[in-house]
Amino acid sequence: MKVDQVTNTVEELSSLIASSGSNAIHAMLESLETDEIIHAFSHLDKRDRIALLDLISAEDGARLMEFIPQSQAVQAIEDAEVETAASILNELYSDDQVDIIAELDKADAEAILDEMIPEEADNIRRLIEYDPDTAGGIMVTEYLAFEASETVGEITKMLRENADQYEGYHVQYIYVIEEGKFLGVLQMRDVLLSRGNTQLRSIVIKNALVVKDTDDLDGLIRFFNRYDFYGVPVVSESQELLGLVLRKDVREAESDKTNYELLETQGIVGGEELRTMPVLLRSKRRLSWLSVNILLNIAAASIIALYQDTLQEVIALAIFLPVISDMSGCSGNQAVAVSLRELSLGVVKPYELMRVLMQEVKVGLINGVVLGALIGLAAYLYVGNPYLGLVVGGALAINTVVAVAIGGTIPLFLKKMKVDPALASGPILTTVTDMLGFFLALTFAGASLEYLT
Repeated sequence: MKVDQVTNTVEELSSLIASSGSNAIHAMLESLETDEIIHAFSHLDKRDRIALLDLISAEDGARLMEFIPQSQAVQAIEDAEVETAASILNELYSDDQVDIIAELDKADAEAILDEMIPEEADNIRRLIEYDPDTAGGIMVTEYLAFEASETVGEITKMLRENADQYEGYHVQYIYVIEEGKFLGVLQMRDVLLSRGNTQLRSIVIKNALVVKDTDDLDGLIRFFNRYDFYGVPVVSESQELLGLVLRKDVREAESDKTNYELLETQGIVGGEELRTMPVLLRSKRRLSWLSVNILLNIAAASIIALYQDTLQEVIALAIFLPVISDMSGCSGNQAVAVSLRELSLGVVKPYELMRVLMQEVKVGLINGVVLGALIGLAAYLYVGNPYLGLVVGGALAINTVVAVAIGGTIPLFLKKMKVDPALASGPILTTVTDMLGFFLALTFAGASLEYLT
């Protein structure tokens, strides 16, 4: 859309809210693309967002919550009237309900749950006990399950009579239970092609693959990488059917985890940040890392202070110190990114630290020599002194090897120590590479001072 069209969309929506045009708002939301809805909602002020949720139906409100980023959905539900929030949450899928409720203040969450349909509220209270990065925390409870003793005729009749109720259910498969235990699955095609008096136990596909409710996200990612399934049943330790994990939800959780790790490596703590969030909250999240990092940078700068006499003698060296620091940091961050990715995929385990170290040292030696030669040549051409080229080239080469070795292994070490590797790897790597890069360059320069001046 063009800029003026975007502006007109926001202004039109604000105007409809001001005039309490419920039907017109519904029609407008139906006509907009998803990205247009997200953008328009993001540009409304807090008062208009609250009013919008009061004006539209619970179904439209739930649809809106599914479109907008989760952080915005949480804020919108938190700001809305309790009755409005409860009615919207009643219309959401169970996994979305839990994702929102889990982020709310405890008192606000309980107030909303008390207003919700009792069955929905009880289900949320049960699901919210799971870690969000487990099968239990990702699963949905909107699925069809029937007793093995029921017949095809009985369940098809029930499905027709309750078609509206099951409209939002995942009905590609039917799940069969017996005495409270998971027995197997049925494709809807098999049900439709079977005689009406056929019991489910006679056509059920037994020994179907399942996951446990305690299985973690990494395990689920590996499962769906191996099997091209739409979804997989979730069972308890006692084989009770609890829910269904969908492939799309696992992919979404994987993407969210990757995004959060990216934010953390950039020093944004606390999860997703949007510019519609309160300014003080955004500032706090950024400062929690920046305030620590400034102390680490002061420590790195102290190395220069120790060698200020050398630096005064070889002033040209000051030009290349930032290059040595930056290039080594870039090399190390590449290694960090690979280790974080491999940890998330389960390709590498924390105890494989030495194997990862040796692999990174090999890469570091090659890249260090190449990068050292390039910066050494640049220093020689700039100053005309080959010894300066050897000093800065040697410092960068060694620092690159150290940087990739640290970058590759520190996430594994931190993971083993139960520390978030995405959050802590960056500051540690930056400090070490800065300090070592400055130390190497200035030490080499001091040792060969007579050839540099």
